Amino acid sequence: MMKTIYIADDDRNTRNIIGSFLKNDGFFVEEFESGDDLFKKFLVKPADMAILDIMMNGTDGLAICSQIRSCSNMPIIIVSARDSELDRITGITIGSDDYLVKPFSPIELVVRVKSIFRRIDLNAHKDEKSPLLYGNIVLDLDVRTCFSDSCEITLTPTEFSLIAYMFKYNTRAVSREELLENIWKFNFEVDTRAIDDVLKRLRKKLLITNVKISSVWGFGFKLKLEGNE
Repeated sequence: MMKTIYIADDDRNTRNIIGSFLKNDGFFVEEFESGDDLFKKFLVKPADMAILDIMMNGTDGLAICSQIRSCSNMPIIIVSARDSELDRITGITIGSDDYLVKPFSPIELVVRVKSIFRRIDLNAHKDEKSPLLYGNIVLDLDVRTCFSDSCEITLTPTEFSLIAYMFKYNTRAVSREELLENIWKFNFEVDTRAIDDVLKRLRKKLLITNVKISSVWGFGFKLKLEGNE
């Protein structure tokens, strides 16, 4: 089924370029001049992904990202001319799945969009039908839900993919490079701080469980059960 992508950017040329490349790759695209317009349409008819500029008239892209994330796990990509460390970290921390700095190659954006959808589709069609269990957490790969006892933990697509990968290899530590290759799934250089920011969000969400993500100095990360460290 054709995926629908909403684009919010107050620069018409940028919207047209991004939209054209995505349409040529088989996506259905709707363009909006502001994040507020996109969010209004999203509330009526959710899309499969949103691409948000930060600096727009009305509510900025980071705030729109936060609003969407409060009620949906829809993948979100932030695109912005702002290349500060604070903006990148803020974008990832509030729930975006990627962050691109303008000017960027439209081809790279398409690759990143496709990689996110591919990751979601692959996880939804795994051969294993049984849920993944670790500690008091249950991950259902078919419907992509996470429960701790009777409490559901809401995860973004990237957070779910990352924790599911670590659950599958819970007997060993996983390196940063391994996570980049298997979670982000594209060859462009990725700021490794994105991993740290996603894990920071995950650690906060896992506080109600007995599962902890510990750092392995100079290598990566490993799952541990509280009380077994």
